[in-house]
Amino acid sequence: MPSEIDWIEKAASVRLPARHLVGGDWVDPLADDTFDVISPRDGALLKRVPHGDAHDVDRAVASARAAFNDRRWSGMRPAARGAVLRRWAELVQEHAEDLALTISLEMGKPVREAKNVELRAVANCLRWYGEIADKRPDESPAAGDDVLALITREPAGVVAAVVPWNFPLTMTAWKLGPSLVAGNSVVLKPAEQTPFSALKLAELGLEAGLPAGVLNVVPGRGDVVGQALGRHMDVDVVTFTGSPAVGRAFLRYSGESNGKRVWPELGGKSASVILPGADIEKAARASAAGSFYNQGQMCSASSRVVVHRDIADEVLHFARLQAREMAPADPLLHDAPSGALVSEQHLQRVLGYVRTAVEEGAELLEGSTGRHSVDGHPNGSYVAPTVLGGVKPGMTIEQEEVFGPVLSVITVDSEEEAIRVANGTQYGLAASVWTRDLSAATRVSRRMQAGIVWVNCFEEGDMTVPFGGVKGSGFGRDKSAHAIDKFTDLKTIWMEVEP
Repeated sequence: MPSEIDWIEKAASVRLPARHLVGGDWVDPLADDTFDVISPRDGALLKRVPHGDAHDVDRAVASARAAFNDRRWSGMRPAARGAVLRRWAELVQEHAEDLALTISLEMGKPVREAKNVELRAVANCLRWYGEIADKRPDESPAAGDDVLALITREPAGVVAAVVPWNFPLTMTAWKLGPSLVAGNSVVLKPAEQTPFSALKLAELGLEAGLPAGVLNVVPGRGDVVGQALGRHMDVDVVTFTGSPAVGRAFLRYSGESNGKRVWPELGGKSASVILPGADIEKAARASAAGSFYNQGQMCSASSRVVVHRDIADEVLHFARLQAREMAPADPLLHDAPSGALVSEQHLQRVLGYVRTAVEEGAELLEGSTGRHSVDGHPNGSYVAPTVLGGVKPGMTIEQEEVFGPVLSVITVDSEEEAIRVANGTQYGLAASVWTRDLSAATRVSRRMQAGIVWVNCFEEGDMTVPFGGVKGSGFGRDKSAHAIDKFTDLKTIWMEVEP
C-alpha cells in the first residue's frame, strides 16, 4: 500500500469525470443544471456535476434499446461476453488505487478499505460472472419422439440500475455483472454522492470491450433521474438498492407505467443473537465491528445485539473495547480504523437517532451525541462508534435503520425471547447466531426471518451465494447464479418432429 502521504498527495490531482455516458460517447446533459459533490472528509467541494433529467434518461434508454435490438451485445456468444467481463475485472485491479481514492473522497470510506475490500469485491464479481457466462445450459425436456421441446433464458432487454453510495462500486458490480452477462443493455444511475467512481468504472468497461450503448450512465437526483427510469415505458427491469420508501416508490412507478419488473433491496436491522456458551469475546467484537464497519453504513450491519442476560455484561465490555479501537480518522491515512459519514446531513440524522435513544431511556456507554473531532478536518462528517445499553424492544433505535455506527444492546432471558426480538422489526435482510451448541444454532437460524443467517461469523460468503432479504428488506437476490435469473425471460420452443 502507498504511504499516507502518497494518498494525500494523490488527492490533490485526482481526476473526477462528470459528463454522462450515452451511446459510447461522453456527452453533456441536455439541460444546464449542476449539483455539488462535497467530500465528507473535510467538507470541501470536489466538483459540480451536471444534473441529468428526464430528457437525458430518454436519450440513454434509446441508446440502450438500439444496442439491444441490433444484438451487438446480446447476439455475442456467451463466452465472448464473458471475456469482456473478465478483462474489465483485470482493468479494475490495474486501476484499483485511483478508484479507491475516488471512493474515499466521495463518501468517506478509508482508502485502505476501498482498495483492499471494495475494489477486490468488484473485480471478483465481474470476473465470476465472466467465468460463468457460457456455463448455464438451456433445457430440453423429454416430451416424446415426435416433439423437440426447448426452454431457453433470453435477456430481458433494457435494465435500469439504481445504486447507493455506501458501497458505490460493489453494488454497481452486483447489478452490472449478472445483467450484462445475460445479454442486456443497461442505464446506470449512481447515487448523487458518488458519481465519479461509477463514471470511472464505466470508462474501464468501454476499454474492456463493451460495445457502445450497452452501458450508459446518467448522474442526477433520485427524484428526477431515478423516477424517470422507474416510469419509463421502454425500460424492462429496474434493479435498486436503497431505502424502503424509495423501493416502494419504484414499485408504484412500475404499476403506473408498463408493469416493469422491479427488484428492490431495501435495507435491514440485523440482529446478532449471542447465546450462553458462545465464544463471548469473538461474538461481541465481531458483532460490534459489523455495526461500525463502513461507518455503520451497511444495510446488513449488525446494529442490534440480542444477548442473554447472564452474559450481557461481558458482551458490553468487549463491544465497548471494539468501539474505542474503531474511532474515526482521516480516511486518507493508511491506518484509519474508520472514516467519515457520507455527508453532513447524514451525520445529523445519525446523531438525531442517538439523542432520541437517550431520551427514550437507552444508556450511552460509548460515543456521544455530537460530532467526533478529527485533527485538521473540523468540517468533516465524523461520528464516534456508539454503544447503547438498556435498549428495549420497540424503541425507535431498535426498530429503525440508523445507517450509522450505532450498536444497540438488548438483553433477553431465553432463546425463545431472543428469536422473538430478533424477528421483531419490519426488516429481514440478515442475522447472526453465536453459540457452540449445534442444535441451538440450527434451531435459531431456521427460525430467523432473514435472507442470510451467519453462524459464529458475520458478513462472510463469496460470489457463489445469494444476497438479499425478506419482509421489508425487499426481494430478489444479488450475487450468485440466481441473480442472473432476474434479468432474463423464460422462453418455451415446441417443435413437432416429422416421423
